[in-house]
Amino acid sequence: MYRERPSRLLGAVVWTRRAEPRRRDYRVVPDGCLDLIWSDGRLLVAGPDTRPHVGGSAAGRSYTGLRFAPGTGPTILGLPADELTDRRLPLESIWPDRDVRELTERLATARAPGRLLEATAFERLARSDPPDPATLAIADALRAGHPVAETARRVGLSERQLLRRCRPAFGYGPKTLARVLRMDRALALARSGLPLAEVGATAGYADQAHLSREVRALTGVTLRALVA
Repeated sequence: MYRERPSRLLGAVVWTRRAEPRRRDYRVVPDGCLDLIWSDGRLLVAGPDTRPHVGGSAAGRSYTGLRFAPGTGPTILGLPADELTDRRLPLESIWPDRDVRELTERLATARAPGRLLEATAFERLARSDPPDPATLAIADALRAGHPVAETARRVGLSERQLLRRCRPAFGYGPKTLARVLRMDRALALARSGLPLAEVGATAGYADQAHLSREVRALTGVTLRALVA
């Protein structure tokens, strides 16, 4: 069973998942985000994906995660996103052992692990420079469906500069980020109940065939399967 709620951290989401006896497998699809995950006594960082991440869990295993908004995770985690693309790493490979050990001990007895992950993120954000406003503007423009060239103009960058800015912030270049955010928008529309025949045009795809190709390329399955 999967659940999520908006975080107090701007744009972030706190989520939980428990592996059910009859449904232990899972599929994580690209969304442009980094996650900090607590499960089975370990802390894990999940980088931004360019392809589906499929796995399985023992029945009853639970997960609590904090998913950062696109472009904000590197500030809190202290590592460029392109060093985490398509990777899952233990937090101790990124943060000092002492910090990870202390957080692990607190999480082991926490009644609400998600709130503790949020508090930790706030503490690290307070000790770091805030995310570059241009980075957030890039994500907003691409999420709204603006082409890469127009997005570059909107934030006052050349397309080459935009590429250099995107990789450490998001884990991939602006064209891939645009594809991922558009697919994420299509998935949200489909889950809201919008007929699938209308999702493609609303989300900015050329036609239904374009939507189908892109969703399958990024997730490995159809949009209908994802919604189900």
